[in-house]
Amino acid sequence: MASSSGLVAGAEDHKRGFRRIVVLLVWLVIVPTALLLLLGVFMLVYWRTQLNIIFGILVVTLVGCLVTGTVLSLVFLRKEAKLSKLQVDFVSKVSHELRTPLTSIKLFVDMLASHKESDPEKVALCIDVLQKETGRLSDRIERLLDWGRMEAGRRIYRLEPTDVSDIISAALSAFRTATVGLDVLVHIDIQPQLPRIHADREAMADALVNLLSNAYKYSNDDRTITVRAFLDTHALRLAVVDNGIGIPLAEHRRIFQKFYRVDERLSREVEGSGLGLAIVGHVVDAHGGSIEVDSEPGNGSTLTIVLPETTWVST
Repeated sequence: MASSSGLVAGAEDHKRGFRRIVVLLVWLVIVPTALLLLLGVFMLVYWRTQLNIIFGILVVTLVGCLVTGTVLSLVFLRKEAKLSKLQVDFVSKVSHELRTPLTSIKLFVDMLASHKESDPEKVALCIDVLQKETGRLSDRIERLLDWGRMEAGRRIYRLEPTDVSDIISAALSAFRTATVGLDVLVHIDIQPQLPRIHADREAMADALVNLLSNAYKYSNDDRTITVRAFLDTHALRLAVVDNGIGIPLAEHRRIFQKFYRVDERLSREVEGSGLGLAIVGHVVDAHGGSIEVDSEPGNGSTLTIVLPETTWVST
C-alpha cells in the first residue's frame, strides 16, 4: 500500500539556526551576566574577605561580557547588512524579470486598443503573443512565490511512491510547452527497470525543468540536450547533458546560490532570475539527494541529481 508523507523543507534549518543563536546568547551573555550579578552580591556580603581577588574576577567577567556583546553585535550587524543587500538584489532582479513580459504585453495591448490593426492575421498574432507573455509572466511570479515559500520554510513536499519515467515525462511536457517553436533537440535515455522513489512528483519535475531550461539557455546554436536516468553505485541518477558553453570549475558550487549568474555580461543577454538552480538545490536537498556538476568551459555541462537508496521504494 502506497504511503505519503509531508516534508517542510527549510523549517528545520531555520529552527537549528535559531537554536544556535539562543545557545550562544545563553552561554556567552546570560551566564556571564548572572555570574557577574552573583559576584556583586557576594562582594556586598563578604566585601572584607579577599576583596582584591573578587574585584579582579569581576572586572575580567565584565570585560568578557563586553567583548562578547561587541562580537555578537558585529555578527548580527553583518547579517543584517547582508540581508539588506539580498533584499535590494531581490527587488532589482524581480523588477528586471517582470519588466520584460510587461513591456511586451503593454505594447501589443496598445496596438489592439488603437484599432490600427484590422488585419485578422495580425490581430491573431497579437493575441498569441499576449497569451505567451502572460503565461511567461505567470510562471515567473509563481517561481518567485515558490522560492519565497522555500526561504520561509513553508514549502511542503508530499513524498509518494513515484516512477522516474513519470517525473521525466512531466518535465519534458512542461519544457516542450515553454520552448514550442524553438530549435531544440532532446534525447531520452532511461535505463529499464529503475526502482520507484519516494518523491514529490511535481517538485522533482519542476527541478528537472529548471535543469533543462538552463541547458537550453546556455547551449550553442545547435542545441542538443540529453536526459539520462540510470543506476550507479547504489544511487539513482537523473542527468541533464548539454553541448553548451560550460561552467568554470571555480563556479561549480556558486551556481546554486540564489540570484547568482556565472557571467554578468552573458546574463544580460540570457533571461533568468538566478533562482532556477537554487530551487533545484532546495528540492533535491528536501528529497535527501545531492547534485553533481561535471563541466568545463567550451565542453558543455552535465548536471546530475543523485538519489541514494534511502529514497527508493522497497520492493
